[in-house]
Amino acid sequence: MAALLASVSSDYSHPMATVRIDAPTDERALIRQAQRSDARAFEALYRKHIDKVYGICLRMTGNVSEAEDCTQDAFIQAWKQLKNFRGDSAFSTWLHRIAVNSVLGRMRKSKREQDRIMAVTDNDRPPLTTGDLGEMRDLSEAVDRLPEGARNVFVLHAIYGYSHDEAGEMLGIAAGTSKAQLHRAKRLLVQQLKQQGFES
Repeated sequence: MAALLASVSSDYSHPMATVRIDAPTDERALIRQAQRSDARAFEALYRKHIDKVYGICLRMTGNVSEAEDCTQDAFIQAWKQLKNFRGDSAFSTWLHRIAVNSVLGRMRKSKREQDRIMAVTDNDRPPLTTGDLGEMRDLSEAVDRLPEGARNVFVLHAIYGYSHDEAGEMLGIAAGTSKAQLHRAKRLLVQQLKQQGFES
C-alpha cells in the first residue's frame, strides 16, 4: 500500500495527468475489486477522489504539508477499512468522514488548535500574557472532553468556519443535527469552564 501511495505524484492538482488505469471505470465495480485486495482498483479510486479529499484536508489544516500527511493517512485508513464499507452512504462521503477524522486527530495534538479556539471563543480578549497560558490549556482540554459529535461540529463550524450544511455533509449528519450539536458543545463548554472557576 505504501508503494501504491508513493507512486502517486505529489501534485494533487493534476493527479490523473499522465497515468492510465486499466481497471473498470464503474465506481461500484472498483469498490468490489478493491475490497478483494485489488490494489490497482483502489489506486483508481484514489485518483478519482484525491482532489476532493486533499481539498478538505487543506481547508481544515490551512497547511499544505499537514494536508498532504492527512490525505495520505486518510487513504491508508480507507484501504485498511474498505472491507467494512457497505454502501450505506456514497463512497465519497465515507472517504470524507475518514479524512475529517484524520485531520481532527492531528488537530487535537496541535498547539495551533489552542490558538484558534481562543480566537473563536473570545475575540475581544486582550493580548495573551504568561498568566493566560493556563486558561488556554484549560479551554483546549475542555474542548477535548466534549462528546465526539459535539466536538467535531464545534471544530468544523466554530473554529474552521464550515457551514452547518458542509459540516453535516462531512460528518454524515443533517444540518439541523449539526446546529444542535454546536449548541450542545457551547453549553457543555460553559458548564466545564464554570466548574473550573471561569466566568461566562
